[in-house]
Amino acid sequence: MENILEKVKKRIDIPVYKRSIENVLSAILANGDFWNIVALSEEPLPLVAEIIKVLEEEGLVKIENNTIKLTEKGLELTKKYGISKREELVCGCCEGRGVSIKQFSDILEKFKEITKDRPLPKHEYDQGFVTPECTIARVALMHSRGDLFNKEVLVLGDDDLTSIALMLTNLPKRIVAVDIDERLMNFIKETAEKLNYKNIEVITLDLRKPLPESYAKKFDTFITDPPETVYAIRTFIGRGISSLKGERCAGYFGITRRESSLDKWREIQKILLNEFNVVITDLIKDFNHYINWGYEEETRAWKLSPVKKKPEKIWYKSYMFRIETLKDSKGFEEEVNIGDELYNDSESSTT
Repeated sequence: MENILEKVKKRIDIPVYKRSIENVLSAILANGDFWNIVALSEEPLPLVAEIIKVLEEEGLVKIENNTIKLTEKGLELTKKYGISKREELVCGCCEGRGVSIKQFSDILEKFKEITKDRPLPKHEYDQGFVTPECTIARVALMHSRGDLFNKEVLVLGDDDLTSIALMLTNLPKRIVAVDIDERLMNFIKETAEKLNYKNIEVITLDLRKPLPESYAKKFDTFITDPPETVYAIRTFIGRGISSLKGERCAGYFGITRRESSLDKWREIQKILLNEFNVVITDLIKDFNHYINWGYEEETRAWKLSPVKKKPEKIWYKSYMFRIETLKDSKGFEEEVNIGDELYNDSESSTT
């Protein structure tokens, strides 16, 4: 095990631990599909790919018919270290989210109908949208926490079309949707017109630039789904916090383990707690389920994957964070003068 660990450490600059190797072996015991191995191991995809490569070199795994399997030698290693297969023990009713969408079942059907001709994800903007059920579950979660009814809600980046789901509920007092993609903004605007919904504004904006001054301290709730770099986390979430009215307002966002190591999570949590001075109130594992984008072959993930087979099931999921502000909380309002680094770092794979 120590030999495998040292080999991986020399080849990649993502933090790697003995537990990382164990997690990948445990996932391989459970499933031979590369994308599912990444999901089950909860390690960054580039790291999983490198670990599998080393395991194959050491004769511990073999790849046959696009399936990754442990050899006899690999099975002996798992027995030696007491590694069992990873089990997914998730509630079949709520998919592990802890909220019911039964109250919003009619809205789910309307949302599906409205969004069936939605703009497809753009690789350029690192887009990927969640399932309709997930979008409605977000609404249910926000409503259950008292963050929607008669509230002013800001949606920062809306390839998931959360603003449309919010419109259908008629719960918020005001909705503002912000995105760099004019296709999405036009789609949301046209939908609002068809629904005769008046309490929404849309703005096309690259969030490297600050929000308009008129949006500062105007909202009760924000929701965003930022790229997984520390730059993007600070920018998107910081913009959201700067838009909130003051103490005891709420923010929602997703962060994965597919593109973020625990070391990066620690940096993110330092920003939340020490820089923004907010409180993490909820952290729900694999709340957000992302539909496979369709541009997998263009991504770094495809280049790194030891098998060249598109994912058949949803594998990219993220944890849902909910934060609340207190009296000394503050956001981020500076302009960010960076390019690709907003979307891409050593742990990224969807870019």
